[in-house]
Amino acid sequence: MQKNPYGQIEKGDNHTFRMFKDEGDKVGSVPWSQKIFQNDTSHKCPTYVTQTPPCQGSCPSGHNIRGWLDIVRGMEKPSADMSWQEYAFRRATEANPFPSIMGRVCPAPCEDGCNRNEVEDTVGINAVEQFIGDNAKKEGYKFKINAKDTGKKVAIIGGGCGGLSAALQLRKQGHSVTVFEKYDKLGGMMMYGIPDYRVPRDVLQYEIERIIETGVETKMNTKVGVDISMEQLEKEYDAVLFAIGAMSGRSLPIPGGDASNCVSGVAFLEAYNQGRLQHMTGKVICIGGGDTSIDVVSVARRIGNIKNVADKDRPERIIFDDTAHDVVDTSKRLGADVLLTTRSTIENMPAAQEEINDANREGVEIQGQLSPIEVIKGKDGRAIALRFVRLEDDGSTPIEGSEFEIECELIVPAIGQGVDGEGMDAEFFNENGFIDADKNFQVPNKPGFFVCGDAVRPHLLTTAIGQAGIVAESIDDYLSGNSQKSRSKVDVHYFDLLSKLNEWDLSPSNYKKGNELGEGTDTAEYAVHNYEDRSFASIIPHTELFLGHFDHEERNTRNHKLVDVDNVLGNFDERLIGYNEEDAQKEAARCMSCGLCFECDNCVMYCPQDAVFKVKKDQSTLGRYVDTDYNKCIGCHICADVCPTGYIQMGLGE
Repeated sequence: MQKNPYGQIEKGDNHTFRMFKDEGDKVGSVPWSQKIFQNDTSHKCPTYVTQTPPCQGSCPSGHNIRGWLDIVRGMEKPSADMSWQEYAFRRATEANPFPSIMGRVCPAPCEDGCNRNEVEDTVGINAVEQFIGDNAKKEGYKFKINAKDTGKKVAIIGGGCGGLSAALQLRKQGHSVTVFEKYDKLGGMMMYGIPDYRVPRDVLQYEIERIIETGVETKMNTKVGVDISMEQLEKEYDAVLFAIGAMSGRSLPIPGGDASNCVSGVAFLEAYNQGRLQHMTGKVICIGGGDTSIDVVSVARRIGNIKNVADKDRPERIIFDDTAHDVVDTSKRLGADVLLTTRSTIENMPAAQEEINDANREGVEIQGQLSPIEVIKGKDGRAIALRFVRLEDDGSTPIEGSEFEIECELIVPAIGQGVDGEGMDAEFFNENGFIDADKNFQVPNKPGFFVCGDAVRPHLLTTAIGQAGIVAESIDDYLSGNSQKSRSKVDVHYFDLLSKLNEWDLSPSNYKKGNELGEGTDTAEYAVHNYEDRSFASIIPHTELFLGHFDHEERNTRNHKLVDVDNVLGNFDERLIGYNEEDAQKEAARCMSCGLCFECDNCVMYCPQDAVFKVKKDQSTLGRYVDTDYNKCIGCHICADVCPTGYIQMGLGE
């Protein structure tokens, strides 16, 4: 797979990635048209240009990461009497209403894109986000709904992170929302697909209830297509959103893969998270390599192994028959024998490296470059062994004569997920069992029907959240009778200077005819002078920053409660220990504020003509900290050279 200059894998799918590269641009060199070689002066003067930082461009939810880091560090101040902690919460949850959960479990593609990696190490974005969310729970922050009731009703099928995020945005628009959920609890994969020691249930429940309290109606234990028909929804609601996720695991597509004790990783984790699966029997083999497979083997190690169990208590009985284990005394359990296999080399496993390290420490055996080729069954139809073939380093070419078998009691393939479309019209689904979507997440040729999340294509939780924000806007346009918006090239929640000025009662005055002062002016009050917003169109690379400004600062990593082979059995404590307030502010201060002024004064201090000056305090706010006197500026471009954030560009006077 190819990686673009920001470190993000390019997959050619606009539904799951937010970052786009300008055609023809060469990152790492300034375009010839912007170079200045006219002695020590030129006709060009500085302009202040905001661009999207690569952390936001790498985030599938389009999080305004720079924005809430700036608030935590104390650079952007809230208006009125709001605390910075609440202000950061409000800013963060514009895109993601689950900061506590995403701060814990998101694999943080934003950190991969962070320009701070060019200095020493990424900013701990996830850790700061967790602090914002955990503090919000502590303080009891709620969402505020100020919109008038539109009288429109929206049905959302599925109460996972995508469906709930869309529900919140639709409530903010004034629409009535009903969520139909087939389980008895909301949360989707957050509730049923991730272990409780990674997602504390009290935290998850709080963040879910905060959304429901905005007036979202729920219909629990209601499976659309079985308990209520699609025709009923279409008749009773003005729009329908599919947010059904991909909660069906895929079986092992090899001979014998239908063995009774061959269960999907999704089904395994669902049974555990429902409290039904409480122990293993014999050796467990998990096939995968992604985060789900790591969760499976970690759970297996924690719940342990019981010998000589009755047939009714075998794991597959519990999982498939929807029954539950009796509570078993921990003293009777032994450490489970767990093997994780993957087709790739261990170094190239898709799971997060930190999770792989934890699994190794907890006693999970991991073997790479193996492909299962046959499930060996006993006379009773149960699997008794799994046959493998070794692969070349490419992860696809079998090595002739390398086949071997491993005896086992349970096989758990974690090799992909599918959509449960039982009872729904087949015409909604494509040949792969998913639902097609256009750029606005409308279902093609199905007016009034929309889709988001894993039903489009399985990906990250934050991807579903990002799509939910887009689809909520699309539904609002549909219900309002407006044409669908053309999405921006860089489709994120970016800094809006006019909104910031309005927040501080500093908005430009209304334009009045007759106020024209020639082709350009730096004195009229009806314009924001010397400023351009390119956030919707470009992402700023590290080559546009003055990296020499930044000192080497070690990352303040979250404390990690280590679990090892000696204490893993029965250990369901949360492993991540979140920041305190001081740590959060210290780590946020490492953000380089790429593409937006962070008020360092370099341009003011180094300007030889005193042309760059600070805006008066009563007129200043974030993004309007400095300005330029064109009568003094000689176009020497020193201010642009010493700007650490790439905010100053020599553009005026073209």
